[in-house]
Amino acid sequence: MEMFQYDFIQRAFAAGLAISFITPILGLFLILRRQSLLSDTLSHISLAGVALGLLLQWSPTYATLIVVVLASLLIEYLRVVYADFSEISVAMMMATGMSVALVLITFNTSGQVFNIDQYLFGSIILISDQEVKLLYGLALVVMVLYLIFKRPLYVMSFDEATAYTAGLPVKWMSIIFSVVTGVAISIMMPIVGALLVSALIVIPSATAIKVSRSFGQTIFFAFVINLLGVFAGITLSYQFDTPPGASITLSFILIFVVVTICHRIWSQSQRHRIQADSKL
Repeated sequence: MEMFQYDFIQRAFAAGLAISFITPILGLFLILRRQSLLSDTLSHISLAGVALGLLLQWSPTYATLIVVVLASLLIEYLRVVYADFSEISVAMMMATGMSVALVLITFNTSGQVFNIDQYLFGSIILISDQEVKLLYGLALVVMVLYLIFKRPLYVMSFDEATAYTAGLPVKWMSIIFSVVTGVAISIMMPIVGALLVSALIVIPSATAIKVSRSFGQTIFFAFVINLLGVFAGITLSYQFDTPPGASITLSFILIFVVVTICHRIWSQSQRHRIQADSKL
């Protein structure tokens, strides 16, 4: 195809492949732990890191990494303090992150404020070679950690009390998971934007859950859905000159709708077949 002649399109597809190895794992565990909004919270907090980087004339990516890692630790602390009301930490940190970002942007007099738009809305076609390498490095780390901690994370996601009584290091596992999620969001934010990065993490896994019968199957289907959604979004963005992040998100939504309808039709047909067999 004509669009593959361009280096930025090649980098975008390479980034999409790396993302597809990362988000199914993080997204599934966030859903199982009922922390789907954590990704949205950290993406809003990451804007404070971007604003801090622009204010101090640091690399926004590295400034965001520092801020998000610290925020992840604080969210985990608040989650433990408000154990019966864990959503409080999410709401509190989201508001704090946005407020700090707006204040820091006000103090910025370096003339770089316009760059904040890239982090709000993102563009995978503007990704650099360095960011692609960061994504693949992150993908490798996430996959290795998943293979090492698969069973403990599975137990912890469904019942932390059981995991604790079984002698698992629940506190440290939870902290590491939150930090890795924050790092992933920091790196992916310039690609799809702070406003859409949570969709990139949550929607494919939520779609895969509807048609999967096992944990491993969910990861695999989420990986396939990620590939289809990202590649379709990039292609549509190129063909119709639409924002890449929004195009990718709408592709995920379309896949979710199609899968939901097909799953409902299949479920109804199965029920009718069972009822018909029972009458014989």
